[in-house]
Amino acid sequence: MQEYTLLISEKEIQARIKELGEEICQRYKDEPLVALCVLKGSVLFFADIVRELPSATALDFVALSSYGNKTVSSGEITFSKGLSLSIEGKHVLVFEDIVDSGLTMTYLKKYLETQNPKSVAVCTLLDKPSRRKVDLVPEFIGFKIPDKFVVGYGLDFDEKYRPLRDVCVLEPWVYQD
Repeated sequence: MQEYTLLISEKEIQARIKELGEEICQRYKDEPLVALCVLKGSVLFFADIVRELPSATALDFVALSSYGNKTVSSGEITFSKGLSLSIEGKHVLVFEDIVDSGLTMTYLKKYLETQNPKSVAVCTLLDKPSRRKVDLVPEFIGFKIPDKFVVGYGLDFDEKYRPLRDVCVLEPWVYQD
């Protein structure tokens, strides 16, 4: 029995990344930019998209989680790795794999704003607005998706499925008891 079904193909993802890269370059032009990857789910998206950005873009990583081994956000955010670069006076663009409830991104944006950046914006590969619990709209969106549990292209369920090249819907029988 198939564990997942295709939602967004690798070809579609790569085409959208090129478009997002152009949009980001237009917005920030020659301004100092810090590209901030939210680990672990965003790492494949981040690796692909930063190659579309100017070479002067600084890269940094943070680790937050609100899922654990569940399929929906717990609402409790764990911050396990903070910034290693100063973002004061710089534009910060946070790269996230998926914005679901919006709680994690709201938490992260509030934290980043305490570091006196010039601006903080969010670029997400996937946006699931039907599950939003806070007023948050990412500035850059790869794809809006339905309320389904997705894996692949960095997204996981219990540390499985990250290496898939496509974004797929995980069949409920896989994660339901």
